Amino acid sequence: MSRTLSSAIVRILLATILPVAAIIALAQTHDAGFTIEQIMSPAFPYGLVAARHADRIAWMEDERGMRNVYTAAAPDFKPLRITSVSEDNGVDLQSLQLSDDGSLAVFVRGHTANFKGQFGNQGSSPDGGRRDVWAAGTNGGRPAWRVVALQPDRAERGARGGGRGAGDIVLSPDGKWVLYIEDGQIHRAAVDPVTADPEDKATAQPFFVTLGVNSDPVWSPDSSKIAFVSARYDQRQYFPTQGQVTTHSFITIYDLDTRQISYLAPSVDRDTSPVWSADSKRVAFLRRPGLPFGHFATAPLRTITRDKVPAGFLDARFEGGYTLGLWIADVATGEGKQIWHNSARDNVFTQMNSFEWAGDRFIFRAEQDTWPRMFSISASNPSAEPALLTPGEGEVERVAFSPDGSWLYYTSNLGDQDRRHLWRVPTAGGRAEQLTQGPLIETVLAIPGRGQYVAALQSGPRQPVSVAVFAANGGQGRVIGPQLPGEFPASKHVVPESVEITAADGVKSRAIVFTPADLKPGEKHPALLYLHGNGGRLVLGYPDQSNGYYQSNYGLIQYFVNKGYIVAAMNYRGDGALYNAAYNRPGEYGANGVSEYRDALAAGLYLKNRSDVDSERLGVWGLSYGGWITGEALSRNSDLFKAGAIFAGVQLRSTSLDPDNLAYQSSPAFNIAKWTSPTLVIHGDDDRNVEFSQTIGLIDALRARGTPYKVFVMPDETHYMLRFATRARAFHEVDNWFETMLIHRGSR
Repeated sequence: MSRTLSSAIVRILLATILPVAAIIALAQTHDAGFTIEQIMSPAFPYGLVAARHADRIAWMEDERGMRNVYTAAAPDFKPLRITSVSEDNGVDLQSLQLSDDGSLAVFVRGHTANFKGQFGNQGSSPDGGRRDVWAAGTNGGRPAWRVVALQPDRAERGARGGGRGAGDIVLSPDGKWVLYIEDGQIHRAAVDPVTADPEDKATAQPFFVTLGVNSDPVWSPDSSKIAFVSARYDQRQYFPTQGQVTTHSFITIYDLDTRQISYLAPSVDRDTSPVWSADSKRVAFLRRPGLPFGHFATAPLRTITRDKVPAGFLDARFEGGYTLGLWIADVATGEGKQIWHNSARDNVFTQMNSFEWAGDRFIFRAEQDTWPRMFSISASNPSAEPALLTPGEGEVERVAFSPDGSWLYYTSNLGDQDRRHLWRVPTAGGRAEQLTQGPLIETVLAIPGRGQYVAALQSGPRQPVSVAVFAANGGQGRVIGPQLPGEFPASKHVVPESVEITAADGVKSRAIVFTPADLKPGEKHPALLYLHGNGGRLVLGYPDQSNGYYQSNYGLIQYFVNKGYIVAAMNYRGDGALYNAAYNRPGEYGANGVSEYRDALAAGLYLKNRSDVDSERLGVWGLSYGGWITGEALSRNSDLFKAGAIFAGVQLRSTSLDPDNLAYQSSPAFNIAKWTSPTLVIHGDDDRNVEFSQTIGLIDALRARGTPYKVFVMPDETHYMLRFATRARAFHEVDNWFETMLIHRGSR
């Protein structure tokens, strides 16, 4: 790790000190009463899953950088740790799955590879990084073991088919085998190599080979067959773009007993998203038209209008004008039949890219009237219009199904915009039931075995993300873990409020506002504006993202508030979830005008105009997309935001430096001449989300203008900082920065 203090800051720190009487009148902070490490101490559970035929659940925990797998079973659901990582090594843990009987768990250790094929090495091991499939018994009687080492997938082309098998690994329902993809082919490894036939042990060779690029393997429920998508390409390159994009694709079946490959209703079209029937005899899939001529031969639109191009050259449609069909094929015969298709003018159901087969219903998600909603289609008696299951002004996010497929369980903010609660509705349609309510938040769902219980991740204003178990018909949940450390300052947490803020263009947004518990009338406090990353919206409690960074960041907000800051966490327009699509995908967004900055500016003005805020001590910080908006704040309004901290933020979103280029105008770099506020920049150089060169370029620009800055570089670290020690160090840097640049601003 490296830190650089610019000469400009040194000059500032040597500036004339204000008179003592003036200093006394300034807003000050005080000790929070706890440390950053203590507020970050709770373990973060994620990746909650359930066994299909046993009342068992499992999840992963990030406990101060030590990532382990836990499991619990009915009726007491007492957590049991089944792995033994005991150091903050930065090794990621993902893709947890359970066998149907719940006796075995598989998971992936290690970070993904970069574009050069190098695995992440956040612990800076001299042996380099690696990525492996591991397994563990859920009874805890045997140490976890390595199943197979994964290699970077260097397939240069291919499209995920959108099926349930997409991802790193796919465990067979009987727990004996795991599938994974390398170089566009499907490989297999025995989960327990000790008991496997030597001839079946994993090798460097694919399990089977077909032409094209293969993806989305899905096991049949009886573990005897594999369905997958085989994407195909032209083999001759007459046109420049031929051979570079999928022309058509097949739903393909591999039979483990006969070692035969077969194709289901093959055609000239693009088939994706295979899903098995419960009896392993049929496969449902989606069909879209194959690639039209227009992809290869561009129409001379300067001499001919689009409507003069022959029909079918530019837009591919089926007879009747529709673009999407739902098919069911018999695995034994390969014959298929279309049971449903969208209408010719449909713009809702064409969004379907994946679905579930629950009982007699196909369940899928689509956006309607600006809200993500769930729909169902009968497999035996389909109607032209899918049944809407989740109406209302609210977003449906996480879903799970009862074992018999009769109930859809889901989380939604319907009626409670800044929280999520648990709901259920019959999959055939009917009235939805709200199963939880109140100040807590329910997110990820898993329904084990017989369907008597629903497990969920739950959080609240003072409750970090926890694993909770509910009865299937709702009621009070029971938190089963993780156990909170004794040093965790739960009682020190303040309960935030949701405040509506209106931007200059009239758009209304929500800010989650935190005020110190010891706020007294007439006092002036320093204030901070926090800007989340893409999709990292704030809720009225510990947040519900799938990585532990945002839990830590909520803790950092509580730390700042306990020091005396007033903090507003802004849910600006664009990709924030919780709100509708019109808000999440606004015009002039991002590089097209950065309209979302209007919300951040409005929040800054809201803080400035509060009677309890010292407007000369107003700072801003954010990660990722929030780092981009923080750059906008500092480059456009250094008069308002007196200091800032940027975690891995994009600062130039244009390949052109032409002043008339809209993307350049929308970038913080465009206003670098007005960027005068002291800036802390924090970045890990193995960031796969935001290029490290964005930080390099910003530092070069700030140096050239003499703008005060400090940089904290984390070699080998990722976007979200996988090591606890690194994240805590970065948070200390932010704390010290604002203490220096805001609180002691007048005495620098």
